[in-house]
Amino acid sequence: MKINKEVKIGVAGIVALFLLVYGINYLKGIHLFKPSSYFYVKFENVNGLSKSSPVFADGYRVGLVRELYYDYTRPGNVVAEIDVDPELRIPKGSTAELAAEMLGGVKMTLLLANNPRERYEVGDTIPGYFNNGIMGQAAGMVPQVERMLPKLDSILSSLNALLANPALPATLGNVQTLTANLATTTRRLDDLMANDLPRLAGKLDTIGGNFVAISNNLKEVDYALAMQKVDATLANVKQLTDKLNSKDNTVGLLLNDSALYNNLNATSANAASLLEDLRLHPKRYVHFSLFGRKDK
Repeated sequence: MKINKEVKIGVAGIVALFLLVYGINYLKGIHLFKPSSYFYVKFENVNGLSKSSPVFADGYRVGLVRELYYDYTRPGNVVAEIDVDPELRIPKGSTAELAAEMLGGVKMTLLLANNPRERYEVGDTIPGYFNNGIMGQAAGMVPQVERMLPKLDSILSSLNALLANPALPATLGNVQTLTANLATTTRRLDDLMANDLPRLAGKLDTIGGNFVAISNNLKEVDYALAMQKVDATLANVKQLTDKLNSKDNTVGLLLNDSALYNNLNATSANAASLLEDLRLHPKRYVHFSLFGRKDK
């Protein structure tokens, strides 16, 4: 049987079309002849998620996004159909997370729950949510940065005014001088710590030893005997004081009897007068005669 040229061209075209479709899907990550299982993930906002985007679980690629649907009956809901490896078991309670990447893409990750008893069946709907990630946090900081800009302008203006102040060089010079003084003080403190403190510590050790010796000597003192001697001395002093205050002795009479004191003063005055008269008129009291005394 002879096949005409037109049939050959048609078969070749069909094969080429099939290879083209298969190649395009292969490049997208879709394997036409590989068994797979599909699930639906519901989001409020897919934030730029596209078809053929990879799906990860624990950092490993387990599937891809086959199709995206907008739920017109319930606005605000977008359904993503994902195609995953049929060997993947998705436990009940698992969720799907969309996270914005640094380069602007969106990454879907299945967060598998720890539920060994129940799992999602093929065709079930998995809840999903969008995680802003670092980019979302940065976007949330933009209003705060905008509010800070006027304050930053004010700070920069104040800083420029400070730098333009002619007193700034003098202040920096003073700071430099102060730094040099602090360095000198630090060196002196180092010298003190290295030289004087050891000598002072040695002196303190000597003083401490002296205190120990004094303490040992004080331990050997008989305080009872010393107190007895002190009591005896105080008793003698009291006895002497009593005698001085009494009139039954000479010293007491001299200290306490005014009449005796006056008589002694008078006697002393008479003796002084007699001695003076003796000095002035010695002939009244002493007579010398070679031939005997004449009677007057």
